Amino acid sequence: MTHHVGRAPGLTRREFVKWASLCAPTLMLWGSPISRLQAVEDADVSLDVKIGQMLMVGFRGLEVDEHHPIVRDIRERHLGGTVLFDYDVTLQSPVRNIQSPEQVHALVAELQSFASIPLLIAVDYEGGRICRLKEKFGFPPTVSHQYLGTLDNATVTHRHAGAMAQTLAGLGINVNLAPVVDLNINPDNPAIGKLERSFLADPDIVRRNALEFIAAHHEQGVLCTLKHFPGHGSSTGDSHLGLVDVTSTWVPLELRPYEDIIKAGQADLIMTAHVFNANLDPEFPATLSKAVITGILREQLGYDGVVVSDDMQMGAIVQQYGFETALQSTIEAGVDIIAVANNLAYDEMIAAKSIELITRWVKEGQISEQRIDASYQRIRRIKERLAAARPA
Repeated sequence: MTHHVGRAPGLTRREFVKWASLCAPTLMLWGSPISRLQAVEDADVSLDVKIGQMLMVGFRGLEVDEHHPIVRDIRERHLGGTVLFDYDVTLQSPVRNIQSPEQVHALVAELQSFASIPLLIAVDYEGGRICRLKEKFGFPPTVSHQYLGTLDNATVTHRHAGAMAQTLAGLGINVNLAPVVDLNINPDNPAIGKLERSFLADPDIVRRNALEFIAAHHEQGVLCTLKHFPGHGSSTGDSHLGLVDVTSTWVPLELRPYEDIIKAGQADLIMTAHVFNANLDPEFPATLSKAVITGILREQLGYDGVVVSDDMQMGAIVQQYGFETALQSTIEAGVDIIAVANNLAYDEMIAAKSIELITRWVKEGQISEQRIDASYQRIRRIKERLAAARPA
């Protein structure tokens, strides 16, 4: 397929020209001269484009070219985003996507150069132990959420988060899969508390520090992702390994940070948790639950932004439901971006398979095109906002 640079589908030409003028630095980063973008004629957005934009997929490689599988997904399948890792879990190899600041900067620029719609390029960069951009690769040191929450000093949190955001912006990475707003209800929690990923158990401390973390990222034109909805902090298990049941431990207080940050208008993206709570949904974990995602997050808390799934290859999902059932249920639940890290398992055709499945469900009437369009519009809005917010 011939690679071409086009305008963001769905915008009128006038809207797109205005958008392009606002975000020249970002557009130049992904190698697209503004004049060329402005010259592209309007076109209706196809179902293929809308579905492709709903996928965020991981890949192997410190660099990419036109023959790389992820580039094929970007060019031919309109992939909406990708996620970078520093370690390949399946191969047990330290070689994945991150080797040095210069290499990551070049990789991100390469990825964006193949995209006709700017990609969301994400990384887990919480600070402390969950940090893909490590000192050993030449990146600055970071501190954990728990360290910041214990200090509970707005200036200190802003300074540390600002340094991280500056690192991301310098690389061209536009989405941080942070901050974690789980309450540290169970300090022995193997997925959250023990890894010092929570600011603390007090929802006010979590809110204050999360808002500072987000503000510092917004100053650098980087989006943040609140995680893990509706709360992973009270769990006793790790959803990477298998189903985590929080029915007896979860409390409604765990919704407070989300509610407060949504009300403050600072929730860019929200990531779901693969936790099961029979009191919220007797059948599905949160990621697959319409009661949780549409009912609680969208309707009760009033959130109409982008919802991104946690990795759909985690044990909590694949062991219990299988990928196909999980994928359909996740879309029906109201999730906008399906994240497939491609790290706990590896399948270079996972984007193609996912798109084929979703397309079939739409054609057969199992999922409405309106449902797909709703997600596409949310993703489009956040990409436009991202571009416009990019500092000059």
